[in-house]
Amino acid sequence: MSWVELSGGHVGRSESGRCPGWSYLGDGQDCFPALTMSADLIDLEEKSGGAGGKMPRAGAQWTSAATPGTGSERDGGRPFAVGTQDATGALGGDGHMAERTLEELAERELAKEEEEGLAAPAPVPIAGSQVSLHVSDPFYDVARHGIVEVAGDDNYGRKLIIFSCCKMPPTHVLDHHKLLLYLQYTLDQYVESDYTLVYFHYGLTSKNKPAFSWVLNAYREFDRKYKKNLKALYVVHPTNFIRVLWMFFKPFISHKFGKKVMYVNYLSELHKHLDYEQLVIPDQVNSHDADLLAKLKDTSSTVLPPSTPTSPSNQFGVPLDRLAESSGEQIPLVIREAVAYITANGLSTEGIFRRCASAPLVKEIKQKYNEGELVDFSQYGDVHLSAVILKMYLRELPEPLLTFDLYPRIISPNGTSNDEKVTLAREWISSLPQINLAVLRYIIAFLKLVEKENAVNKMTTENLAVCLGPNLIWPQGSPLNLAALPYITTFCCLLIRHSDSIFGCTSDTEPGE
Repeated sequence: MSWVELSGGHVGRSESGRCPGWSYLGDGQDCFPALTMSADLIDLEEKSGGAGGKMPRAGAQWTSAATPGTGSERDGGRPFAVGTQDATGALGGDGHMAERTLEELAERELAKEEEEGLAAPAPVPIAGSQVSLHVSDPFYDVARHGIVEVAGDDNYGRKLIIFSCCKMPPTHVLDHHKLLLYLQYTLDQYVESDYTLVYFHYGLTSKNKPAFSWVLNAYREFDRKYKKNLKALYVVHPTNFIRVLWMFFKPFISHKFGKKVMYVNYLSELHKHLDYEQLVIPDQVNSHDADLLAKLKDTSSTVLPPSTPTSPSNQFGVPLDRLAESSGEQIPLVIREAVAYITANGLSTEGIFRRCASAPLVKEIKQKYNEGELVDFSQYGDVHLSAVILKMYLRELPEPLLTFDLYPRIISPNGTSNDEKVTLAREWISSLPQINLAVLRYIIAFLKLVEKENAVNKMTTENLAVCLGPNLIWPQGSPLNLAALPYITTFCCLLIRHSDSIFGCTSDTEPGE
């Protein structure tokens, strides 16, 4: 593995006792992203005593086990380094680190990074960019910068939320308290389901950096309901500033939460975890990543491998009409089998479509389908696994089931009364290609079966629309915009509630058959 996981104290180890592909110091110590230790930072860690009081000499570079060589290729000249001491380093006699000491050190590290070109200049705010909220919306002045975005689901069916530092304007322009409220508002829509956060660190500067007290308050504000279903937090392009921040936060962060934090040094490392087509990556971050790769002596290990040619047996990522032509079936095999298993075994499962599944099993089943092998969901005994496969299949279609053409109409305010909205929806749905219409009718009929059991499974119409909507429609050539989600949710609710009126006659093929 090429990313590094923060363990909050103890790290996972192979039989050899070492973390494969991770930076490693020794027993009971954290794995950290590789950074060149400044004299200030080394002095801070030396004061904490280190591992048994042993610390590298000042100026020494610690390299990752996954990165042979001197380490000078890494992180734009600040190589992959390891090491950790908890936030009781640079201690006074009472064993507590002064917040001011750490904040001053963080400011110095950030200033050095700006000098070395590792931090981007703060952006000039552009009203209306990234977001289509009305100016009267209470969060418009924060949302317009596009700092927080929702980008569909990750490869394991979890909602993906992006935070981009390079989009943060100077502190005198941005109300950080309102930014915190906006982040809470965004997460509130998804915290009942499993979700993933991606934090793009590049672009944080002394001009747009929030105070340490704000960061600590933010962590405290996000109580258990936010942390419980967070399955992964990817910190992309970490620097020494992140190292200092971790030293400050470690006493406040639980071991369980710490295991969810992963450091990512290059965007290519995100590829196997996240869907690049949906991921919101700012241009500045892409450029910075390219600069880091250009400084490597050998980039062969970090360049994404060429895509695998489509096999005749492939099911995922294949246009619906092509599958129908080759199989003679309107409803794709993956959809039929996943729906049949859930209908027979999972309609009463609480949180169906909200939970993720085992990543290795998801990969295994996808591979089996694409290689033409038989898949028996009953042998896995996990209803959530079939639900994740269904969402993944829909998400990986070359064109969304509701098509690119309908996207601008769906995300625009339409109709004033419920009857008008139903009439518009019926008109739009009737314009879909015949194969899309058949599959959509099948999916909606299935969701109605799930919704009927909402007293047990807790999946109301709104919950189903939130979980499935982004897998049915997204824009062409750009990620799904946060402001579009309420419109998509409303439209999907309309399809479920008024399916008889919108679709007319029922499908010849019923869910579960």
